[in-house]
Amino acid sequence: MTNLLVPEMPEPERFTDAAAAVARLEQIYAEATGFLCDHFANVMRHGAPEARIRAFYPEIRVTTTSYAKVDSRLSFGHVASPGTYATTITRPDLFRNYLTQQIGLLIRNHGQPVTIGPSTTPIPVHFAVAGDPKITVPQEGATDFILRDVFDVPDLVTTNDDIVNGTHVPADGTGALALFTAQRVDYSLARLSHYTATDAEHFQNHVLFTNYQIYVPEFEEYARAQLADPDSGYTCLVGPGNARITDPDASLDLPLKMPQMPTYHLKREDGSGLTLINIGVGPSNAKTATDHIAVLRSHAWVMVGHCAGLRNTQALGDFVLAHAYLREDHVLDDDLPTWVPIPVLAEIQIALERAVAEVCRLDGYDIKHIMRTGTVASIDNRNWELSDPSGPVQRLNQSRAIALDMESATIAANGYRFRVPYGTLLCVSDKPLHGELKLPGMASEFYTTQVSRHLSIGIRAMEMLRGMPLERLHSRKLRSFDETAFL
Repeated sequence: MTNLLVPEMPEPERFTDAAAAVARLEQIYAEATGFLCDHFANVMRHGAPEARIRAFYPEIRVTTTSYAKVDSRLSFGHVASPGTYATTITRPDLFRNYLTQQIGLLIRNHGQPVTIGPSTTPIPVHFAVAGDPKITVPQEGATDFILRDVFDVPDLVTTNDDIVNGTHVPADGTGALALFTAQRVDYSLARLSHYTATDAEHFQNHVLFTNYQIYVPEFEEYARAQLADPDSGYTCLVGPGNARITDPDASLDLPLKMPQMPTYHLKREDGSGLTLINIGVGPSNAKTATDHIAVLRSHAWVMVGHCAGLRNTQALGDFVLAHAYLREDHVLDDDLPTWVPIPVLAEIQIALERAVAEVCRLDGYDIKHIMRTGTVASIDNRNWELSDPSGPVQRLNQSRAIALDMESATIAANGYRFRVPYGTLLCVSDKPLHGELKLPGMASEFYTTQVSRHLSIGIRAMEMLRGMPLERLHSRKLRSFDETAFL
């Protein structure tokens, strides 16, 4: 098959108005995906055509020739040095506000227009038809023709994290304008829908992770109280299966078969609401969730889960504010070597500590009665306490760790890697080194009294962060010296 059938493509056009630039991105993307959807439906009805069918992602491109100094307080919105920078774009309708902001900063900081046009990167048909519920891509072998002979399909060779990992080498000298390419974003949008059973459009900018289902009913109760308050600013609650309620007394019609990572979204019109994800137990789940949520460019994510307290002075129900991380989870070692420090972010730390003080009605030195700040270790062995004491127990002691779980260091490390502000506030649910194991009888009182307060602290911290200007929240500590312009 040598013939190639492509849609009529507009010439690249320069824009000095961010909203107009995004409108052109939406037009190009809609025409390209519409072309693929129409032809795919036709092929499924009538069989393979004589030509290969292809359409292309839209692209943003900018060139600057000056080393003119920009506002050094900003961690984003500008390129590091003169040159040409570009990125492919998908779902500009979903990312409209984000793109308008980022393009606007780029134009303003460099005084140069952006060029919008088709790229040379084909759109995989699976991603093009994902937004049309009437179209389903069949499995390989289910049709009388080979799908990849007619359409482009996802290619993992070109869908990677080279840019965020700092290993990207542009083939033609064009620098990366954004952390993720269009096909990498599309891949994660599809994975998010699979793992959480909610569409990407429902995710809010402030994300809470937990490792226990018992936090979900508390979040739903909080959400219903907010929906009952006309002044709360929250508009609806969305759960797995995209179940949605606006009436606080309505039933949330959840699917019988729940997803691997049940996710709930308490939404606000501007996306500044709250998303809670029960990622379950283990660093692999923590990496999977954050790998994909990262493409949505969250404003903050915080872990509010349970942990093992490692100090005899701790009590069940005490809080742990992570000040450092001991990474023994291993799932990110290839992407982010363990020699890379994971700094804490002052903005997140202050919000979490203030939230503890406010919710628990304690302040200053009195907070030490219920909260410790120190190193949190994350490990990939759930039964670490059964190991030879000269192994993990000795390392925990040498690291001065005060708590251990299986997710927090992974979430923090991926926050660092993806330039998403992160933090951790854990609650001690057992003390295995001191004979208090997580057994049903010992844990029941903790579960009934502490979960609500813990979640309230996480929510209150996010509310504080929501009121912070974006340029202050996104710390320069998360950005490299040759960083992409887009957040």
